[in-house]
Amino acid sequence: MFLSDRILSFLFQLRIPFRLPRGVDVLDAHKDPVVQEACTAFYRKFYADQGSRTLLLGINPGRFGGGVSGIPFTDPIRLQADCGIPNPFVKKQELSSVFIYEMIAAAGGPRDFYSRFYISSMSPLGFVEQGKNLNYYDHALLLRRIRPFIISCLRDQLSWGLNTATCFCIGEGENHRYLSALNKELGFFKEIVALPHPRFVMQYRLRSKQEYIDLYLGRLGLK
Repeated sequence: MFLSDRILSFLFQLRIPFRLPRGVDVLDAHKDPVVQEACTAFYRKFYADQGSRTLLLGINPGRFGGGVSGIPFTDPIRLQADCGIPNPFVKKQELSSVFIYEMIAAAGGPRDFYSRFYISSMSPLGFVEQGKNLNYYDHALLLRRIRPFIISCLRDQLSWGLNTATCFCIGEGENHRYLSALNKELGFFKEIVALPHPRFVMQYRLRSKQEYIDLYLGRLGLK
């Protein structure tokens, strides 16, 4: 079975197995047949092989990136312009996606990058509260309830033969702290390397963006 088939099966069967806190809703884009079509085109284009990949783990999908396209850090604009996959989604950009695809372009483009790396999230499903993106760790009750789901998703994805020597954590703050504590307890990876979150770069360090792209390339071994 190709890695693309394993990924698609995983994504299309995702369901939140716990009761969401009051006022919190899930971004479950993968239930949409149009999103399934886009995901199928993407993963069969870049993952139709049996090779291993190194994992990059973000937080959880947002409303304008993975929450629309179903593909982590990939907004509809980048999906079409950078990945060559036409799609009917509203062409609204997502800042993290802009950074990630500039970094991917500097690394040689999507074909080369995705032949070595697989991007996912601690929670492959996103959340909103009062219409705004919600990180899994920013709501105490959600954080308590989501732990078994995060562990199950990690185990499922690692069962595909992904590289467990090094995991790159997208986010140097709470996401890294949570993943590191979980890894210390359960031993998923030998090493976790933190990367600055793209949204932080685009919002607060835009003038230094190229330095952060170079930092990514250096830590990922792409320079």
